[in-house]
Amino acid sequence: MNREEQATAEGILFTDMYQITMAQVYYRMGLQDKPVQFDHFFRSYPDYGSHKAGYCVAAGLEWFLDWLQSSHFRDEDIEYLRTLKSRSGDPLFADDFLAWLRKNGDFSGISLMAVPEGRVIHPNTPITVVRGPLAMAQILETSLLNQINFQTLIATKAARISETGRGQLMLEFGLRRGQDRGANAAARAALIGGADATSNVGISAVLGYKPSGTHAHSLVQLFMAMGMSELDAFRAFAEVYPDDCLLLVDTINTLESGVPNAIKVFEELRRKGHRPLGIRLDSGDLAYLSIQASRQLDAAGFTDCSIVLSNNLDELIIWQILTQITEEAPRYGVDPDRLISRLVYGVGTRLITSWGEPALGGVYKLVAVYDEGEWKPAIKISESPEKTPNPGDKRLWRIYDRRGKATADLVSLHEEDPHQMESILLRHPSDHTKCRVLTREDISAIEPLLEDVLVEGRLVREHPSIEDMRRRRQEDVERLDPGVRRIMYPHIYHVSLTQTLWDLKQQLIAAARGISV
Repeated sequence: MNREEQATAEGILFTDMYQITMAQVYYRMGLQDKPVQFDHFFRSYPDYGSHKAGYCVAAGLEWFLDWLQSSHFRDEDIEYLRTLKSRSGDPLFADDFLAWLRKNGDFSGISLMAVPEGRVIHPNTPITVVRGPLAMAQILETSLLNQINFQTLIATKAARISETGRGQLMLEFGLRRGQDRGANAAARAALIGGADATSNVGISAVLGYKPSGTHAHSLVQLFMAMGMSELDAFRAFAEVYPDDCLLLVDTINTLESGVPNAIKVFEELRRKGHRPLGIRLDSGDLAYLSIQASRQLDAAGFTDCSIVLSNNLDELIIWQILTQITEEAPRYGVDPDRLISRLVYGVGTRLITSWGEPALGGVYKLVAVYDEGEWKPAIKISESPEKTPNPGDKRLWRIYDRRGKATADLVSLHEEDPHQMESILLRHPSDHTKCRVLTREDISAIEPLLEDVLVEGRLVREHPSIEDMRRRRQEDVERLDPGVRRIMYPHIYHVSLTQTLWDLKQQLIAAARGISV
């Protein structure tokens, strides 16, 4: 794909066909410029099969906004659309519609509110709120869902892995197994979610991070095939990288060859005034090998060398490794806490592909239309009550309990402010039997989550740095109840509606079904 083709594939035509066909219907009806509001939200947490997330981490907004501000219908795009035919052979898109697209087909009329990247988010709450002319607000749906859903999915996985690894250094190693160029977006999301570095050199350069990496088994294999040894391979690597020497020790025999040879090289480096980084274990029983390698390194005086673990790690496997180390290390005279503190996790395939849950079920639904001088709420009714969106122009709040822990995310109508309420009735979004009341004594703080980021195509807020997003994520996760943070069977976090929004929703549902209330 050449650059011109890439501009076509990744520009404004990076959308689904039905978005453009609907836009032509709106144009025919004279509705193309009618102000509307869409909400983007997800319906359920990632479910990895044997375990499930109890929270998500927002990511992808900055890259989506970059796309939004740079995309418009070019001559090349219009000419391609002109070639499309209906089943009868007539042009699918009329000339007057295409002329309108060429003149008006950009996102300069779009305004957007969003939960900032790095924040913890929950189901059925507006993550991104889009306002603007109907046709263009419709066309942007696909790209928004593609970019924000995917990065949120990966940031969530990274956060869970980092949490399980007790905040130890985590390296993202997944480029070779990623979904084509999507691996760039995944690496960025992994950094937001908790990875401390990535092996992806290009995206590291773009984001201002130093890429990480060691060497492959092929280095040792090459030396052996040429009649030399593993020790010779290690020495060659150490000679070139004396201050960044981290050796992969499991090509032959980890404990009988790899670690002893690494120690010989480390001793040579130490005599020359250099400080080796450590070793990497990429196969076998990683918990047992970590214990034994730690013993050997300590005996040689390399107590500060790291032990990097890799090979299909994820949050569940890391949890199992740490549990095994805690139980077995004392048997060999190794302090489990000190060993765990020297571990580094190289996480690849299972992070960059969100192993076990390949997609986030984020959706984009029309919730309000400006008509006859006022904003009117819109409703879509589903056979499954939990799939019926919350209508109208809304705000999102996070309520903290007396411990300072997040106890509920509250969705209200825009004119409502829970700060002004003496007590807050929290209604379940779809189950009329579930509700609870919070008094002022129950609450330590109430925080608005949605922020203005784009007003009629113009950015009104600077993008935060990756480090700011990481700090925000860590603060949010630490303020979750421990039960919500569990790897297995997490406690369900409360997402609630105000009574006023609940009443509006029920009225619209009844009206749509022809029921008088």
